[in-house]
Amino acid sequence: MPAIERVNGRILWANIHLLFWLSLIPFVTGWMGENNFAPTPVAMYGVVLLLDAIAYFILTLALKAHHSEDSKLVKALGSDFKGKISVAIYAMAIPLAFLNSLIAASLYILVALIWLIPDKRFERIIS
Repeated sequence: MPAIERVNGRILWANIHLLFWLSLIPFVTGWMGENNFAPTPVAMYGVVLLLDAIAYFILTLALKAHHSEDSKLVKALGSDFKGKISVAIYAMAIPLAFLNSLIAASLYILVALIWLIPDKRFERIIS
C-alpha cells in the first residue's frame, strides 16, 4: 500500500487564506454593480483582488518551500511573473479608482486578460 503524504500545515493555511479572500469577490462585485462603479466600491473591489493576489503569492511561496528546488512544481512556478505583475497592477488601480473608476476597472480587466493567456509553464516542464 502506498504511503500517504501528510498535509503540510503551511500550505493548508495558505490555501485557506486564499479561499477566504476569493470568497469576498461576489460581495464586492455586487456592491460595485449596485453603486454604478462609484469610486469607493471600485477601490474596495481592487483591495479584495489585491489581497487575493497576495494570498496566491503566499501559497506559491509555501509550495516552493515544501518542495525541493529541482522539483517539477518549483521549476514550473518559476519567477511567477503573472502573479507579481497582478499585484503591481492592482496596487496601481486602487488609488486610481478615486480619480477615475473606469480606468481602475480597465486595469482589473487587464489582469484578467493576462491570466486568460494560456500559461505554458506547467506543460513545458511536464513534457
